[in-house]
Amino acid sequence: MPKSMNEPLTNGHPLLYSFRRCPYAMRARLALYSSGIQVALREVVLRDKPADLRELSPKATVPVLVTPEGQVIDESLDIMLWALEQSDPEGWLLKGKATMVLIGQNDGQFKHWLDHYKYADRFPEHSASYYREQAEVFIAELEARLSAYSYLMAEKLSLADVAIFPFIRQFAHVDKSWFDQAPYPKVQIWLAELLKSSRFTDVMVKYPQWHVESDVVLFGQKP
Repeated sequence: MPKSMNEPLTNGHPLLYSFRRCPYAMRARLALYSSGIQVALREVVLRDKPADLRELSPKATVPVLVTPEGQVIDESLDIMLWALEQSDPEGWLLKGKATMVLIGQNDGQFKHWLDHYKYADRFPEHSASYYREQAEVFIAELEARLSAYSYLMAEKLSLADVAIFPFIRQFAHVDKSWFDQAPYPKVQIWLAELLKSSRFTDVMVKYPQWHVESDVVLFGQKP
């Protein structure tokens, strides 16, 4: 049974460092779950990051995936793409640049304003409502998309939905009362549907913090 990153992975499973509430880690786990790839999960506590994680990735952020071949992938979107390129039974990898452009907007400008809105006391130059209004530009775009389709890119769930919704979840919970009455009914329905799905419940199971002496914990659907 492997006790450190330098030992062989159990039965050839990839190794995933994750943190349950991190939106980047959420979307990586969702893609791994959909792909049917089981991983050896190491749950990280951000204030007490293991040395193994720091050695693997200088950023020491989650998620980090180590493939059975020893490749280190330390960007959540790259982990999603790697998993779905191995197996994409639900057809999440829709073709076209529009998906990546929309995810780029989420990961770039929207995430910038989301952080300012969520932690407005750290950015006293403007009010929380100002930062929220800047973030609403992206929310309004999602509303328009969801008025045309059931999901962001089509009539079925795809990579864009799964990559973006953990951040919309964060946005909604900064001020849930405001969000619930905001003029974005399609986004509200879309978010609620994804949050109540069994897949989200499964990937949000709470695991104990990993230590070097911990037993191996397998995460994901059996292939």
